[in-house]
Amino acid sequence: MWITCGLIMAHQSTAAVECWMKQDFESLRRSCLERGQLFQDDSFEALPSSLGYKDLGPNSSKVRGITWKRPKELCSNPQFIVENATRTDICQGALGDCWLLAAIASLTLNKEVLSRVVPHDQSFEEKYAGIFHFEFWQFGEWVDVVVDDRLPTKDGELLFVHSAEGSEFWSALLEKAYAKINGCYEALSGGSTTEGFEDFTGGIAERHELKNADPRLFKIIKKALERGSLLGCSIDITSASDSEAVTYRKLVKGHAYSVTGAEQVDYRGDQVQLIRIRNPWGQVEWNGAWSDRSSEWRYVSDGDRKRLTNRCEDGEFWMSFSDFLRQYSRLEICNLTPDALTGDEFKKWAESEFEETWRRGVSAGGCRNFPDSFWMNPQFVIKLEEVDDDPEDGEEGCTFIVGLMQKNRRRMRKMGQDMETIGFAIYELPDEYSGQRQVHLKRNFFVRNCSAARSETFINLREVSNHFCLPPGEYLIVPSTFEPNKNGDFYVRVFSEKQTAFQEIDDPVACHVEKIDIDEDDISDRFKRLFGQLAGHDVEISAFELQKILNRVVVKREDIKTSGFSLTTCHHMVNLLDKDGSGKLGLVEFKILWTKIEKFLDVYKEKDANQSGCMNSSEMRMAVEEIGFSLNTALHQIILARYSEEDLTIDFDSFVCSMIRLESLFNIFNTLEKNGSGEIELGFMEWLNLAML
Repeated sequence: MWITCGLIMAHQSTAAVECWMKQDFESLRRSCLERGQLFQDDSFEALPSSLGYKDLGPNSSKVRGITWKRPKELCSNPQFIVENATRTDICQGALGDCWLLAAIASLTLNKEVLSRVVPHDQSFEEKYAGIFHFEFWQFGEWVDVVVDDRLPTKDGELLFVHSAEGSEFWSALLEKAYAKINGCYEALSGGSTTEGFEDFTGGIAERHELKNADPRLFKIIKKALERGSLLGCSIDITSASDSEAVTYRKLVKGHAYSVTGAEQVDYRGDQVQLIRIRNPWGQVEWNGAWSDRSSEWRYVSDGDRKRLTNRCEDGEFWMSFSDFLRQYSRLEICNLTPDALTGDEFKKWAESEFEETWRRGVSAGGCRNFPDSFWMNPQFVIKLEEVDDDPEDGEEGCTFIVGLMQKNRRRMRKMGQDMETIGFAIYELPDEYSGQRQVHLKRNFFVRNCSAARSETFINLREVSNHFCLPPGEYLIVPSTFEPNKNGDFYVRVFSEKQTAFQEIDDPVACHVEKIDIDEDDISDRFKRLFGQLAGHDVEISAFELQKILNRVVVKREDIKTSGFSLTTCHHMVNLLDKDGSGKLGLVEFKILWTKIEKFLDVYKEKDANQSGCMNSSEMRMAVEEIGFSLNTALHQIILARYSEEDLTIDFDSFVCSMIRLESLFNIFNTLEKNGSGEIELGFMEWLNLAML
C-alpha cells in the first residue's frame, strides 16, 4: 500500500547535515575523478554480507547467482532521474520492503522534499565517478549517505527496486543508501510506511484507523493542514486481486491518496464537514455526494461553491467527512518540524526532543503491568501553560503530539535483535511536585495515581506516536518497553501548538547519611569486653581480623544471602573510619562501624520484600535511598554493573561494600572541595593516592 503526501511543500531545512561514517561526497568524488577510477565503497561492499544475514545470508540459496553491476553494465544509456521522478520509477523487487517503497513513492508527489532526500546534482554523464549520495533523517539529525553504484543483479536484472523502463536508477540507489544505514538489504524487510515517511522529512507521523476514528479527527486534520503536514489516506485490500481495483464509487483500493483540504459549509441549514482528496493519477474521481458535479453544491452559498469547486477531471475531489470515514480505512499524517516549513502562511509546531536509554535493572522498568519496576523508567516533565487558540467545544486545552522512537533496531537485526514492544504513559503531576525537576517519582506515586493519557497501544514498531489535548498543567511522560529489563536506546519528541517546557527529571546526587557520633563513654562494658577479645594484643582490628569477625557472624544467619565479606569490603570499611591512618580500627571506630552494619542489615531485610535473602535491582535503589544517598540513574547503573550478580541480584556483602564506598567518596570530595564550588583540583600524586584507595 502506498501512502502519499499532500501538496503542501516543505523546504530544505537549514539544519546541519552530518556525513555518514565521515564519508564526504564531494571530496570522494573529486578524488575518484582525479585518479580516473570509479568509487568502491569499502564501508558497504559488493559482498553477500551487504545483502543480508538469514534469508539473504551468505549461505542462502537465494543469493546464488547474484552479481553486482554498475548501471552502465546494465543498459547503454542509464539515467539518474528522467525529467521528474514519478511513482513508476519504483517497482518492487525480491525484497519485502513495500513499506519503504510506499514512502519513496510519496516523495515523487512533493518535489521539494524529494530534492532534499535525492540531491539532483548527480548523473551518469557530468562528473560521473560511480558515486552517489542521499540525505536521510536519523534520530534528530540529517545525515548524508554515500554509496557506489554497484547494484545486486540476477540474470542481468536488478534484484531489488527498479524503474518500470529499466534505465532510471535513482530509486535503486536510494534503496541501497537506506540499506547501508540499516546494515544490509535484508534489514529493510517488514516495516511501517510512517518509518520511511519520517526518515525523508524528519517529522512525527501519526496513524489513524478510521473505523475507530478519534472524535476530534476532523479538527486534527484541519490543524495538520494549517501546519503544512503531509496527509495520506488509503483503502485496505482483502486480497491481491483487490490491489488498485476501482469501486463503483470510483475509489481505488490499495492505492495512495493525499488529503489536501478540510472545510465546513452551510448546507440546508446544517453544518457539513468536507474533506478534499487527491488521486495522484490525476483522474478517476469519487462520484458520490459532494463530488464535482453532485447536486449538493446547489444548496451552498455562491461564495463557498465558487471557492471550493473545480468541475474538471483533475484527480481532486470533495466528499463528506462521514463518507470519508466509511469509505477509507486509514489516514496517516506526517507533522513536519518547524525548520521544514517556509513562509508565514503556515502555523508551526514547537518541538522538544530528548535521547535516553533503557538499561536492564536500572532504567528498563517495563510497562504499568509491572508496578515494582515501572517507576524506574526515565521520566520527563512537560509543562503546558498556553491553551490552544481555538478551544474545542468551549473547553480550553493544550494540543501536543508525543512520538517515542526506538533507535538503531534495524541495524541490530544482524545480531539477532529486532524491534522491542514500546509505548508510554502520561500522568498529571500533583501540586506538591509542581516546579520540581530533581524528583524521580517512585513506586507509590504510580500505584496511587491513574494515567491522564497514554499511547494507544504498545507495539513493536520503530515509533509510537499519539495526539493529545489536555488541560493546562504539568505532566509526567514515562516511556517504556512492554516487559522489564529490555535494553534499548530511544528518542522522544513532543510537538506542541504552543511553546512548552519539556525536560527530563532525575534525582539529585547528594549524601544525607546520618553521622554517628560516639564517645568511648557511650560504649557499654559488654561491648568493650567483646572488642578486647576480638582485637588482640594491639587493641585494634585490622581488615584481616575484621573479615574473620564479620564472616563468623553472617554465616550463622539464614535470612540473608552472602558468600561472606570479601577482604576488599573490609579494607573499604577500615578506610572509611580509620582516623589516625594506622590502617586499623580502634574501639570507637569499630563501634561506629558495628552500628552502621546493624543499620545496613535492617534496611537490607526491610527492602527484601519477598524475603529471598538478597535484593533485586529495584529493591536496591530503594535501599540506597533509605541509607541516605540520593543518586541519579547513571550512578545507579554504575553500582549495579559493579556490585550485582549476573541475575541482577545484590547480596549483603555487595550491598555493604557499595554503601561504604559511596560514603567514602562523598567524604573525600567534601574534604577536598573549596568554598562549596562543587569542584576539586587534584595533582598527579593526589589523584594516584586516591585512586589506589
